[in-house]
Amino acid sequence: MYKKHRSHHVAASLIAATALCGSASACAQLGAVIAAKSGESAQQSLLNGALRLRTSTDAGNTTINEYATNGGEIVAYTWQGPTMPDLAGLLGKYAGSYRTGAAEAAAAPDGNLHASRVVRPDVVVESGGPMRGYAGRAWLPGALPPGVTADDLR
Repeated sequence: MYKKHRSHHVAASLIAATALCGSASACAQLGAVIAAKSGESAQQSLLNGALRLRTSTDAGNTTINEYATNGGEIVAYTWQGPTMPDLAGLLGKYAGSYRTGAAEAAAAPDGNLHASRVVRPDVVVESGGPMRGYAGRAWLPGALPPGVTADDLR
């Protein structure tokens, strides 16, 4: 039964990614290099040029900020809005590591229903908020440029 439920969840994630991005492989993911999208607004330079910021809104009307290095590597996302973004789509190859950490956190007796913080060696994800008021961030701690900290990701 678990495998059947899991396969439906994976299929739903792929459908969501396709709906948001045009194809399951078109979404930018942590660790990937950003590509220009037609009709997008100009990227902002932050922290004396250490990061570039690109903002978009997903199908659920959640604002997603994408942070990339000068070389174009996506190192972080932040989000805020009425729905959770497709974390598996945003995390890409780091989604498995996040799922492992989230399962361990859920098994802990002091788990919080409205907020979570998953810290793995390769990825950190913080998420929370009441229904229709979700906020969070995900980043690659080892890929942040010198002088940039998680506190800079807002």
